[in-house]
Amino acid sequence: MRLAALLPGLLGLLAAPVPAAAQEEVVAGLSRNEISITANFEGSDLLIYGAVKRDEPEPSGSRLEVIVTVEGPSTPITVRRKSRSFGIWINTASVEVDRAPSFYTVATTGPLDEILSQTEDLRRRISVPQMIRSVGAPKEIDNSYAFTEALIRIREANGLYSLHEGAVELAEDTLFRTDVDLPANLVEGAYLTRFFLLRDRQVVAMRETFVDVRKVGLERWLYELARGQPAAYGVLALAIAALAGWAASTAFRLMKNG
Repeated sequence: MRLAALLPGLLGLLAAPVPAAAQEEVVAGLSRNEISITANFEGSDLLIYGAVKRDEPEPSGSRLEVIVTVEGPSTPITVRRKSRSFGIWINTASVEVDRAPSFYTVATTGPLDEILSQTEDLRRRISVPQMIRSVGAPKEIDNSYAFTEALIRIREANGLYSLHEGAVELAEDTLFRTDVDLPANLVEGAYLTRFFLLRDRQVVAMRETFVDVRKVGLERWLYELARGQPAAYGVLALAIAALAGWAASTAFRLMKNG
């Protein structure tokens, strides 16, 4: 029923011209192209839908599968290991991860390891582990991959990394849709959305688009002030802290005297 509700929009997408060389092509859309982060932002739902446009009849003998990924801005990050020494926990080793998405989710029509080959995963960097790049770990660390696994576990627990197998609905091997939950702790930037069509565990077509995530209102002003004028931001923060302390002490004194 949900796919049927999207049928008019998908038919409009299918009417768009397509290169003659493409046998199957992804025609996709998003429920929104911009997401605004405000003071009361608690996350957002992103509806992703699309269709498969063909120049020829559908190939026989192979099942069509769909994978959708949403990737947030990537930054380097240092992953540290803590060990107990003399009764306290201290950092004893660290690995510099060269590239780690701030947010990454994968939605599929079926089990990922059954519909995607390892070769294609390496080439397209689709699964969560393949999206993290760590090169040149210190020589004294012989299990650097454990640091990457720890980073994945932490971000999975925070709702930033996820895999949703079977979350993409595919109807008549033509129409597809899925819902992506975006958490409240999003980082600003362009979020890359990728669509993959697969047959026999190989990618036969793909498409990319972006969702723009930005702070607005007071959050935008404070963010730009902190980055552009850090001294002024520091003075403002101290003034607000002093004012809050004075207001709290005054209220406490009035309550005590009353």
